[in-house]
Amino acid sequence: MQGKTILVVDDEKDVQFMLEKRLTADGYSVIIANNGTDALMLAKSKHPDLIILDLVMPGIEGGEVAARLKAALETRDIPIIFLTVLLSKTEEEKYGPLIGGNITLAKPFNPEELLAQIKKLL
Repeated sequence: MQGKTILVVDDEKDVQFMLEKRLTADGYSVIIANNGTDALMLAKSKHPDLIILDLVMPGIEGGEVAARLKAALETRDIPIIFLTVLLSKTEEEKYGPLIGGNITLAKPFNPEELLAQIKKLL
């Protein structure tokens, strides 16, 4: 959807760059956070329409970030898509992308699949 804002939270610069380039090309506004602390601050101050969240990061890991976002009144309704190396493509195909009530995609991910999931949530 045009005009929607997505917060990308990942400590890998190449993943940030690729996601920002692809999402911007599709008409989304993109905010970048390098870590969980920044993600929490930006989610509360900018209130994005969706968050793409890496699970494995230094400091506050993605699972804890998600738990804190879901516990806060002002951010609990923001949909989250997890990207992770903790899940293989085979496991993603076996269990499906919906794990624990959240969409979870294995890295490396298919950009078209990610865009399809974003469109479903927005």
